[in-house]
Amino acid sequence: MSSETQSSPELAARSALRELGMAYEQMGFSTERYLLFVVAPAVGFFLFTPVLALLLGLPLLLTLPVVLLGLLGVAVAVSYPKLLQERKRKQVRQRFHLFLTHITVLSMTNINRVEIFRTLAEEEEYDALADEMGHLVAMVDTWNMSLDDACRIRAKQTSSPLLTDFLERLAYTVGGGQQISEFLIDEQDTIIQQFVTRYEADLAKLDVMKELYMSMMLSVAFVLVFAIVLPILVGANPTLLIAGTIVMFLIVQLGFVYAIHLIAPADPVWYIEETAGFGPTDGIPTALAIGVGTSAVLALGVLVALLGFVPVPDLDIPLPILLAVPVTPLLYPGWRMRREEQRVKIRDGEFPSFVRTLGAVESVKQTSTSSVLSSLRHKDFGALTANIDALYKRLNMRIDGVRSWRLFAAETGSYLIQKFGDMYVVGRRMGGDPKLLGQLISRNYNQVLKVREQRQQETMTLIGVLYGITAASVFAFFIGLEIVDIMMDITTEMDLDDTDDPESNVAGGPAPGDFTDGLLHTEQYNIAAIEYLLSFTILLNAALSAAIIRLTDRGHPISGLVHFVLLTWVGAVVAAATQYLVEFVVAV
Repeated sequence: MSSETQSSPELAARSALRELGMAYEQMGFSTERYLLFVVAPAVGFFLFTPVLALLLGLPLLLTLPVVLLGLLGVAVAVSYPKLLQERKRKQVRQRFHLFLTHITVLSMTNINRVEIFRTLAEEEEYDALADEMGHLVAMVDTWNMSLDDACRIRAKQTSSPLLTDFLERLAYTVGGGQQISEFLIDEQDTIIQQFVTRYEADLAKLDVMKELYMSMMLSVAFVLVFAIVLPILVGANPTLLIAGTIVMFLIVQLGFVYAIHLIAPADPVWYIEETAGFGPTDGIPTALAIGVGTSAVLALGVLVALLGFVPVPDLDIPLPILLAVPVTPLLYPGWRMRREEQRVKIRDGEFPSFVRTLGAVESVKQTSTSSVLSSLRHKDFGALTANIDALYKRLNMRIDGVRSWRLFAAETGSYLIQKFGDMYVVGRRMGGDPKLLGQLISRNYNQVLKVREQRQQETMTLIGVLYGITAASVFAFFIGLEIVDIMMDITTEMDLDDTDDPESNVAGGPAPGDFTDGLLHTEQYNIAAIEYLLSFTILLNAALSAAIIRLTDRGHPISGLVHFVLLTWVGAVVAAATQYLVEFVVAV
C-alpha cells in the first residue's frame, strides 16, 4: 500500500511530463528553436535577476518580487505550449456544436466531400477547428491521401479528445463506404447532447465560483474593516494599510473576472455587421456620447465643488453620493443597449419556427426562397416579422442572397441567427433539401436556446449575490470608519477633560492626554482621505461586478453600464445610510 502511495506522485509527474512533451510536438514549431529562442532567454533573465537586484542595491522586500518575476517568466515560457494546447481544446469544445451543424448541412448538399472540409477550413470563426480542417484538406490535396487516411492521421495529431474521437469514427465510416451525411445525421443527437452536458457543467462551475466569490469577498471585506480599525490600537499608518488592502481587493476581483471569462460558456448574444450601417445598435453611439459627455461634465462639477473653487451651499451631501452622481448618466446608454439586447433574445426565440416553416414550404412548393417569403412575411413571427419582410424585399430586388441574409442577421442583431441563417442559405444554394435543412437547424437551434435559458437563470442568481455582497461589504466598511470617527471624538473629549481638570496638573500627576495617547493612536488618522479611498472602492467594486455579469451572460459590454450605475448607487446609499444611522445612534 505504501509503495503504491509513493509511486502515485511519480506517475502523476511522468504523465504531466509526457503531456508537456506532446504539447511541444504539436505546437507547430521546432522544439529546439523554441527552447533556444524562448526558454533559454527566460532562464537567463531569471538567473540575472538576483545580480540585478544586488547591482541596484534593492532591499530584500523588493529583491524577492523581482526574483519571483523572473521565475514566473520561466514557468510561462516552459508551460506555454501546454497552455496553447489547452486553448485549442477549449476552442474546439466551444464551437463544436456549430461545426457539427454546419458540416451536416454541407454534407446534405451536392458538393464533393472534400469541398465540405475546404469550406469549413475557410470559416475563421471556428478557430482551431478551421485549422484542423485545413490540415485535412492539405493532406488530401498535397499528398494525394484518401479522406479516411487523412482523418486517421489527423486524429492522432490533434490535441482535442473530442475531435480525435469524431475523426476516428468519421474515418471508419468513410472507409466503409457509408455516406457522410448519414453518419453525421446519426451523430446529431449524441454530439448535441455532449454539447448540452458540457454547457451545463460550465454553468455548474459558475455556481461553485459564485460561492467561492462570496466567501472571498466577505473575507476581504473583513480584512479591510480590520485595516481600518487596527491602527487605532497599534499606531500603524492607517492610510497606507487601507490602500494596500484595497489593492488586494482589486487583485482578488480581477482574478475572479478572469476566472469567469475562462469558465463561462463562450456563447455570444450579439452579431454586429460593421459595414451594414443599420441595425439595433444604430442609436447606441449617440446615446453613449450623451451619457459619457454628461458624466464628464458632472464629474468636473463635483471635482470643482470638492476642491472649493466654486462656492456652493453647504447641503451636507455624503461623499459617496457625490461620487455616484457623475456616473448616473451612463445609465442611459446602458438602458438603451439592454433594451435592444432583450429584443435580440426575443427574436432568437422566433427563429426556429421561422426556419422550419420556411424549409417545409420551400420543399412543398419547389420554388425560390423569395417566393415563399412573399406569403410567410404576412404570418405572425412576433418580433421577427418586420425583419422577415425586409429580407423578402431584398431578395425580391435580386440583391445577392448571402448578402441579404447577412443584412437580415445584422438587423436582428443575433449571433445565432447569423450562424444558422448562413448555414441554411449555403445549404440551399448547394442543392440541399430545404425541409431537412430547416428541421436540422431548428432542432439544434432549440437545444442552444434551452441551455441559454439555464445560463440566464444562473446570471440572475449571480446578480442577486453581487448586489448583496456590495451592500454588506459597504456597510461593513463604513461601520468601521464610523467606529474610528467615534473613537477619535472620545479621545479628543478625554484630552480636553484632562486639560481642564486642575488635579491632572499637580506635581507627579499624569500629563494631559497620556492615558489616551498610550492606549488609542488616533493622531495618524485622516478620516477624509480614508473616506475617499472607501468611496473609490465602491466604484471599483461596481465596475468589476458589472464586468462579471457581462462575462457570465455574454451580452454587450455597454449594457453592463446599467449594473455599474445601479451597483454604484447601492454602495453609495448604503454608505450614506450607515453614516446617518451611526450619527443618529450616537446622538441619542
